[in-house]
Amino acid sequence: MNLSVGSGDIAKLMQDEQTQGYQDLLRKFVSDEKPIYNAFASPIDALRTGAILEKSYLQTLDESYYSQYKVTCQELNVLTSSIDFAKIDKDSIVDFDELKTIYFTDFIDLILPLKDKPKKEYTEFLKKKFKKNYEQIQAQLLCSQLESANLVFLCVESYIDEENYNRVLNENDFVKFRIDKDKSIIDKIKNKLQIFQTIKNHFTK
Repeated sequence: MNLSVGSGDIAKLMQDEQTQGYQDLLRKFVSDEKPIYNAFASPIDALRTGAILEKSYLQTLDESYYSQYKVTCQELNVLTSSIDFAKIDKDSIVDFDELKTIYFTDFIDLILPLKDKPKKEYTEFLKKKFKKNYEQIQAQLLCSQLESANLVFLCVESYIDEENYNRVLNENDFVKFRIDKDKSIIDKIKNKLQIFQTIKNHFTK
């Protein structure tokens, strides 16, 4: 059995237990089939483009950052996170960037107006408008034991693979928002994880 909930599963975890999404997560959790993802071959433009542009974004960071860094929650080891770009110092994660791609019209309409807003204002907006992303980064903060991290929105200009592979990013192509640990959301995540942790404990004792 998989017996693991990833940070990418948080949106389904936070749904009502009777919803299709939650039921799908539960089935995957106890399944013997290990899910294999290859975003680069995805027929979904947004997923494929996001994977391609991650490589370009990594080039904007210094050498202390590592992509797709895995970290397990110490408090509830049923939760694992794959962090897009983790800053490592002396073998420990000290910061991270979680990258989200967004098409240029939404980038201009939703993200750019927030760029110079106070933290409280942009946090409330992101918490409502980008709820899934906000809850995901809270799960990652729980796993990493950090107090804050960056939620980064990168503008997508095209879904043509060749153009994205060759794209060189500049600082105007993305916006970073510093997100603080949100105890209320983390408590909800921990509460929702309890049943999954109990199942894992039962089968791994």
